[in-house]
Amino acid sequence: MSSKGAFIIVGENIHCTRIRLTAGKYVETAADGSSSLLFKDDGKPARLPIPGFITGEDNWKSGKVRHVAVAVYQGLYGSPAEREAGTRYVQAMAREQQSAGAWFLDLNVDEFSTDRDEKIKAMQWAAAVIQQVVEVPLSIDSSDPQILKAGLEACDPSKGKPMVNSVSLERAGFIPVAAAAGACIIAGATGADRMPEGVEDRLANIEQLMKIIAEAGFVHDEVYLDPLVYPASVDVRNARLIIDTIKALRKRYGDQIHFAPGLSNVSYGFPGRGVINQVFARLCREAGCDGGIVDPVQINDRVMDSIDYGVERYRLARELLRGNDEFGMQYITAMKEGTA
Repeated sequence: MSSKGAFIIVGENIHCTRIRLTAGKYVETAADGSSSLLFKDDGKPARLPIPGFITGEDNWKSGKVRHVAVAVYQGLYGSPAEREAGTRYVQAMAREQQSAGAWFLDLNVDEFSTDRDEKIKAMQWAAAVIQQVVEVPLSIDSSDPQILKAGLEACDPSKGKPMVNSVSLERAGFIPVAAAAGACIIAGATGADRMPEGVEDRLANIEQLMKIIAEAGFVHDEVYLDPLVYPASVDVRNARLIIDTIKALRKRYGDQIHFAPGLSNVSYGFPGRGVINQVFARLCREAGCDGGIVDPVQINDRVMDSIDYGVERYRLARELLRGNDEFGMQYITAMKEGTA
């Protein structure tokens, strides 16, 4: 069952880019050399066999496996038992995110294959099996308009209005596709031919995009703004920049418009990413951000409300995100030394 809070969570996990470490707790290799992904299905231990060809790929040799892609492959092409396991794996992910508070479930199969028809087939399969077990709508995520359209057509309207992730000045051609499907949209701050730099770039791009969106018939309540979160490891000012942009956008567009930035982007390159993500989500919420693309198990209303800045790791993460910890060295040192 859904347990949605006030924060509008777009669950980010059902992507064919997602990896598990082969040496971690999610992968088991038997004495005969066969490997399986371990997961919980309705609280019970379960296994998803990993196809033999996967273990010969470079990803596997470097200690990684694209676990969602494995589930989709088995669901489409495996034996009857493997197809069932692939289905159960994806459905278990969907149920977990819904129970943790997701409002939407983001689905991306762009990296499943290099063949468009196969990706469309994967999108249709995944959308169907996910919607069998959840009550919340899908967020269809693709850089290919044909895959996007196929995903939207596979959405069950009884689950609610689907979402398109995402449109921008660079992807303005996606706006009519979203409008025709009766979807809501994530509107990103990417420019027509380059990525934005500061706050003003973002505001200008979104203002131009909002005019196109309005002309297509969308109202503010159907729009979720994404000011584009860059890693703080590249520049610690990037987090502060997003917080300032959120404040400015909330002031400009009022209470009806929503937000759905990819909040976890901020922590790339740092240890203890979950801590940074949680603190950043709370800081953004305090600035007027009412939602985000996140892992709902890690970030939800309860988690954000429970953050105690008297705890050293949270205090240091806040200082980092406020731009007060140059290069994040105080945070990195404390996390590595176990003092936070």
